[in-house]
Amino acid sequence: MTGTEDKNALKESVIAQLRDVYDPEIPVSIFEMGLIYEVKISDENHVHILMTLTAPNCPVAETLPQEVKEKVLTVPGVKSANVEITFEPEWDQDMMSDEAKLELGML
Repeated sequence: MTGTEDKNALKESVIAQLRDVYDPEIPVSIFEMGLIYEVKISDENHVHILMTLTAPNCPVAETLPQEVKEKVLTVPGVKSANVEITFEPEWDQDMMSDEAKLELGML
């Protein structure tokens, strides 16, 4: 495999882990909710996650980013993980995948 293939495979593994993190208030994966804006992996396998919350005063604002970081760190090959929270752009329901909308009865 080339370095690019390795990095893509690692990114897919990270995303698979993120699909297993659920918003505690809504029984849908945070990835399908559209809360993960970006997954970047450096050449040294350091992972940077840019994510948002459904609202700035979200009750899990302290715990959810830590849970994301801990999940990412379980992926073989990941050397470190950093989770950055942003509210730009502000999250809305249009960011949800069709799978999430179907799960919540919105389709």
